[in-house]
Amino acid sequence: MRLFYFLAAFLLASLGGHAQTGSPAKANYQLASRFSPKKLEKLIFTTSLDPHWLKKTNRFWYMYESPNGKNWYLVDPAAKSKQAIFNTDQLAAAITLVVRDPFDAQHLPLENLKFTEDEKNVQFEVKSSIDQVKKDRLDKKAPDSLEKKTFYFQYNLATRKVTELKDYNKPKRKPTWASISPDQKYVVFAKEHNLYWMDRANYEKALKNEKDSTIVETKFTSDGVEHYTYGDSQGETNVEREKNKKNRKPAYIMWSPDSKHFLMTRTDARKVKDLWVLHNTAAGRPALETYKYQMPGEKEAPIRELLLFNFAEKTSKKINATAFKDQEISVWPAPAKQSSRDDEFRANLWHGTKDKVYFTRTSRDLKRIDVLSLDVATGTVKPLIDERFNTYVEVSRVGLVNGGNELIHWSERDGWAHFYLYDGNGKLKNQITSGPFHCEEIIGIDDKARVLYFTANGREAKEDPYYLHLYRVNFDGSGLKLLNSGNFDHQVSMNDNRTFFVNNASRVNTVPKSALYNSNGKKVMDLETADLSRLMATGYKFPEPFQVKADDGVTDLYGVMYKPFDFDSTKKYPIIQYIYPGPQTEAVNKAFGRSMDRMDRLAQMGFIVITVGNRGGHPARSKWYHTYGYGNLRDYGLADKKAAAEQLADRHRFIDINRVGITGHSGGGFMSTAAMLVYPDFFKVAVSGAGNHENNIYNRWWSEKHHGVKEVITAKGDTTFQYAIDKNPDLAKNLKGRLLLTTGDVDNNVHPANTIRMADALIKANKRFDLVILPGQRHGYGDMTEYSFWMTADYFSKHLLGDFSQTVDITEINREVEQNNKRPQSGRTATTPEGEE
Repeated sequence: MRLFYFLAAFLLASLGGHAQTGSPAKANYQLASRFSPKKLEKLIFTTSLDPHWLKKTNRFWYMYESPNGKNWYLVDPAAKSKQAIFNTDQLAAAITLVVRDPFDAQHLPLENLKFTEDEKNVQFEVKSSIDQVKKDRLDKKAPDSLEKKTFYFQYNLATRKVTELKDYNKPKRKPTWASISPDQKYVVFAKEHNLYWMDRANYEKALKNEKDSTIVETKFTSDGVEHYTYGDSQGETNVEREKNKKNRKPAYIMWSPDSKHFLMTRTDARKVKDLWVLHNTAAGRPALETYKYQMPGEKEAPIRELLLFNFAEKTSKKINATAFKDQEISVWPAPAKQSSRDDEFRANLWHGTKDKVYFTRTSRDLKRIDVLSLDVATGTVKPLIDERFNTYVEVSRVGLVNGGNELIHWSERDGWAHFYLYDGNGKLKNQITSGPFHCEEIIGIDDKARVLYFTANGREAKEDPYYLHLYRVNFDGSGLKLLNSGNFDHQVSMNDNRTFFVNNASRVNTVPKSALYNSNGKKVMDLETADLSRLMATGYKFPEPFQVKADDGVTDLYGVMYKPFDFDSTKKYPIIQYIYPGPQTEAVNKAFGRSMDRMDRLAQMGFIVITVGNRGGHPARSKWYHTYGYGNLRDYGLADKKAAAEQLADRHRFIDINRVGITGHSGGGFMSTAAMLVYPDFFKVAVSGAGNHENNIYNRWWSEKHHGVKEVITAKGDTTFQYAIDKNPDLAKNLKGRLLLTTGDVDNNVHPANTIRMADALIKANKRFDLVILPGQRHGYGDMTEYSFWMTADYFSKHLLGDFSQTVDITEINREVEQNNKRPQSGRTATTPEGEE
């Protein structure tokens, strides 16, 4: 009998205790499958109002979708009115009469809707079921020579009459290679590593047929060579690069507002070392992709050159802006106008005036940044503002007051991100904002009233400090006013003349709402409340925000807990942390959105899933918090992740602290593996995707910035850079739990070598682990993202729940696709999850 109890206890321990009384024994695949991205497209509709501001008035239009279909609205803030643009029943009938395809009010496939210049009419397109030969198609018999016929319509707002635009000549979509001057007379592009230009007439020919032999294109430069080029060919295999070498390519230039000049940053990467990925799934022979990639500490750095071109005279000059070895040069683009978003053509303008442009130079160690101005007429560079810090420095685009007579500069020099007012020569006049909160972005500048509109977070008491708000303040720092109060995360869109803004407010545990405000913060009218009725009918429950202390017992951390929708408080659940350690962001949602398949859906398998910040994480806190991991990029956030799970287990008896999993992608992939090795007796299971396990072979910019690189100047004046960092493979011998490593085999961001070297170290340490290579996938896993999710779910189901019942087929994916040998029809586009490095 004693032997039986001993064996039973051993079995329970080996399964992490999953057979305890009341704990889930099987993963709930059926519940999780109900919340796939494709299913969510049919449950969640518009959650954030996206206004299209008009040019002549303060009005704007927007589309809003609910379970009843789409509707289009026109809002007049001055009149405090909101009206449906269309009677959708009448519109559907009118379109059906012309197109001869049946439509109804709930299924109106209107595309590319925009207002005419006089703002009295709305134009839109409807794609029919009729096949026609593509216009300007030379080979009429080619397999891709057919397209669905598109009908063009105009709708008069006053008469509510729909008219077909039979002879409408839609402007051709701008090709990626074309940089069009603001006056639309000329086009600049790269070809065979040099710059070329053509006039409007020849550009029109190229739009019809890029191979037209009568196109006249004129060479602008002649010194371009491979890797010291004026163009771009990144992302191509060697075979593709050879095939496309004579094609036109983008030249990343910025125009002056008067179209007389343009700027570009040219890179000499000839000495930068090569890196490779192999496209194993390419058609025919596997294809090699060779690209330049500088790793941390390497001396072979790209050299940046700032070039100013006089288009009228067809001349160029190299601008002398050198101050640091291996420096970066960045030219700011001009802020985009809200009222220009629907324009067929938008020029890429530099930030400044026709006579002056603003840019930055940054030292390689990122401890020194200078804000500079360039005088276009003389080519003279003038230093205006310098930022110096013992960790890395960050800056944002300066705000221009009256064309640059004054500057509004964002800086973290006092430990918090704030705005400072300078005169046009770079002399500090005064600090505009101050205090223990984080200013984020300039939203608008009122030159005459001398008022700055900006977003910030962390100022309002008793709120999650990450919740963003809109404020106004006078240039002298007086009159600071909150414009969109409420304990929510706020996203705003303000019109160009800074009189009104649309506010979208939500939290992860509330229904998103949209409202219109004036620039003094007075609500003009409510606009929309998202319709989540279909989602809630499934049994969906909002996640729960929480607050804990970091491992130091002092720093507040903020997170979100996701529970199974069939949650039973009497049961014991494993806990899984979904992580992204920063330092440029944290994987903690603040507003309601569709990116729930990583957390919400995983929880439905039978887990408590949490996301939580860590010291050294999100930049929207103090500079101390953001740079906590400087010099310790492997281990900086791990103690906080562990402390958060322990505190939650102390609060909630339903959390089983003996069954802790951790997962993440990219930086989260590196950190989840590090957690298994630094705290091998705490973290039991990890799924690590595309991790930069050896940051010494990750890209120089991210690794040197966030970990630090030491600039060493010898007695002779030579400058070198020293970089050293702890790596995950160094601790491979510590692994005790179950680890799954994944990577795409053509990841040219975090190279597959990171994962393969981790595997090599584990094998040499005689460790059991799992490794999956996703063929043909870049860093984000592309069309294998869904496969990756279920692979992750399987792994935690096996090793945290002890459920090994999975079959060979992933039936949850198979159920989503009709088994008819036809290409799946795409539904509505879901919102992309939060960005990662």
